[in-house]
Amino acid sequence: MPAAVAESASTDQSAEMERVGIEKARIIRSRDAEAAMLRQHFADRGARPEDDIGLRRECERLAAELAEARQESARYRQLVVDIENNAPPPILSGVGEPDDLKFIVGIGPVLERMLHNLGVTTFRQIARWSERDSAEFDAKLPEFPGRIERDQWVTQARELHQAKFGELPSDRPPRL
Repeated sequence: MPAAVAESASTDQSAEMERVGIEKARIIRSRDAEAAMLRQHFADRGARPEDDIGLRRECERLAAELAEARQESARYRQLVVDIENNAPPPILSGVGEPDDLKFIVGIGPVLERMLHNLGVTTFRQIARWSERDSAEFDAKLPEFPGRIERDQWVTQARELHQAKFGELPSDRPPRL
């Protein structure tokens, strides 16, 4: 009896190996066919890139992003040069202008734009926030929960306002 069981097991094992071999061959053929199709697609596409409007638009968009990034880099480079030459940096510019809120750690271009849309444009405004105000603005920025407290925007805004105007912002908002 044990010889029959061993023979049956080896038959099952060889049948399984044959099925695995057939499946491997099928997968390889499928991969080769897909690779050939992709090569042909890219060869067709590469033959006339000037005709591809989507590709042209993507190139234009990337070129615009690159130009914007270069301008931003030049702005920061100039800021460093001015600081090294003891010139007052742009942060010390006049009153009434919106502040560059990106100087606050935790605020990038997206958050700055969102804050501007909510009417927040100066360090003074953020520096005057109470805990309740912070919680209200945190609720208005659901994509960035807890960011205001975690990155201590109010403390940073007070320091930046003091650096700009030489005084701490008053705790009371101005009378209208």
